[in-house]
Amino acid sequence: MAKKEVNEMSFLDHLEELRWHLIRSVVAILIAATVAFLMKSFIFDTLIFGPSKTDFLTYDILCKASQLLGFDSFCSTDFDFEIQSRTMAGQFSAHIWTAITFGFIIAFPYVIYQLWKFISPGLHSNERKHSRGFIIISSLLFFIGVLFGYYIICPLSINFLGTYSVAEKVHNDFDLNSYIGLIRASVLASGLIFELPIIIYFLTKIGLVTPEILRKYRKFALVGVLILSAIITPPDIASQVIVAIPIIILYQVSIYISKIVIRNQKRREKQHV
Repeated sequence: MAKKEVNEMSFLDHLEELRWHLIRSVVAILIAATVAFLMKSFIFDTLIFGPSKTDFLTYDILCKASQLLGFDSFCSTDFDFEIQSRTMAGQFSAHIWTAITFGFIIAFPYVIYQLWKFISPGLHSNERKHSRGFIIISSLLFFIGVLFGYYIICPLSINFLGTYSVAEKVHNDFDLNSYIGLIRASVLASGLIFELPIIIYFLTKIGLVTPEILRKYRKFALVGVLILSAIITPPDIASQVIVAIPIIILYQVSIYISKIVIRNQKRREKQHV
């Protein structure tokens, strides 16, 4: 019955339905952003500026990890830079956008839920049944990616860029928005990259991707991963290896997920014959 109702909906009805799902998502983000805005001390002193402190947890772990790889990186973190705001509304603007970013991260499961509510009526009942864990899995992957970006990519970038100098007379004084932008980009990019298995799942469902295609272009994907690692991390080998490993694992997991989807589709086709 639900399938029939969906089919009878016009294009404008679908747009209206999408609009309400987007409105609910935006409201949830704004509510979470308001909470984050009121937690200014914790958000900035503990979280935002945490990776800029020499006693940040990750640096000791990265030092030991790099030594296992035969390098000696991240073992001497001496940050001699200052973070400044050079515009009248700089700090307030940074506060607002940081709160919105945290609002999106906190409300992500609800945003995914709204997305699922929009697309699920168009699926068959057995497809909805096998996709019940979509919200939990996608949210879990996103949060793991956010943590990876915060605890790995942010320290890697700050450790390199914060200590890099072209000459002794040039002192590093970073703009507040530039520093927060690095944190924001690292965290959100990692969260979205970790959604790769979910993306491959849906691309396989609609027939755009198969396990054979993923295996065929695995070498190209590996090159792409290394390029991506070079873009989002400083240009040192240890950093790129540390970032590339989980992305390669995600790609392999995506191949396995695509294989399962194809197998289930073939099984259902045999049952209908």
